[in-house]
Amino acid sequence: MTRQRPTALHLGVLLLAAAGIIGCAGPSPSAVPPGELVLLTHDSFEMPETVLAEFEQRHAVDVMVLEAGDAGSMVNQAILTRDAPLADVLFGVDNTFLSRAVEAGLFEQYRSPLLEHVPAEFQLDNDGWVTPIDYGDVCLNIDSSAFDDQLPAPVRLDDLTDPAYRGLLVVQNPATSSPGMAFLLATIARFGESGTYTWRDYWSDLRANDVLVSAGWSDAYYNAFSGGAGEGDRPVVVSYGTSPAAEVFFAEPPPSEAPTRALMDDCFRQVEFAGILAGTEADELAKAFIDFMLDSSFQQAIPLNMWVFPANRGVELPQVFLDHAQVAAEPITLAADEIGRERDRWIEEWTDVVLR
Repeated sequence: MTRQRPTALHLGVLLLAAAGIIGCAGPSPSAVPPGELVLLTHDSFEMPETVLAEFEQRHAVDVMVLEAGDAGSMVNQAILTRDAPLADVLFGVDNTFLSRAVEAGLFEQYRSPLLEHVPAEFQLDNDGWVTPIDYGDVCLNIDSSAFDDQLPAPVRLDDLTDPAYRGLLVVQNPATSSPGMAFLLATIARFGESGTYTWRDYWSDLRANDVLVSAGWSDAYYNAFSGGAGEGDRPVVVSYGTSPAAEVFFAEPPPSEAPTRALMDDCFRQVEFAGILAGTEADELAKAFIDFMLDSSFQQAIPLNMWVFPANRGVELPQVFLDHAQVAAEPITLAADEIGRERDRWIEEWTDVVLR
């Protein structure tokens, strides 16, 4: 059966042990016990045990889920322990961290036969280091009840610098939050690095317009945002195109219309990947798990558990997604290698403009 997820303390002990192995003995094969597959992932991973049990029964193994914080922390910890990997498969690296993970040599190459069911637009890695599993759009979300004829809802990023929207927006810090990073990238792609008005000018104007910066998505959405399940007083938040569907799904009773709405004009497309960690002693089992993650059982469970879209185009979506989740017609993207080269500089410059 699926093992209980380790606590942060447990993970810290494992990391210290791995560091000791690296420091004292040099490269070492994985210490994963026989009959077990370990999945290293971020702390937003959710999958019913009944789904993972299908893989366990089919292959007569236990699946251990090892959570390692947010996506950035997960990648950093995988890099730290790459000579003595703590897991067989990593899931949750997205296109904002992809180049860092690939350049660090974290993965073995593998191309699943089920990739034939995944649109080419999600297959950002042509060398087979990682496999696309899900996608979603990071967008501005609004509390629909806060806007009317006197104060129309904003439509584009540009609107939020208008004094009429002063003190209405909450965002996440891109240094500590994946959607925060995605939103920063959207502004960089939208306003550019040079010219008469750059992304730095835009953020300077947001700061002057009293933007609130939260450390992460949960704090921004539940504590600062006023819409849906939020308990704050700011009616505009950085979230996902699927957030309105979640508001309907978890409400008692579910409303016919979502109390929030995603603004789909300036959304950044996030794609999440899985990869086989180099050094695993369970190579064939890890390949089978990658296939399993692209197959129908796992893919069908993604929407109502992780609130993003499955990468497999043949999977039927739940009705609440069909009715209330949205996909950007023309999402904003940036090349993974460009993000890898410039990420640290962009975050530092953002910090200088917004927080200092």
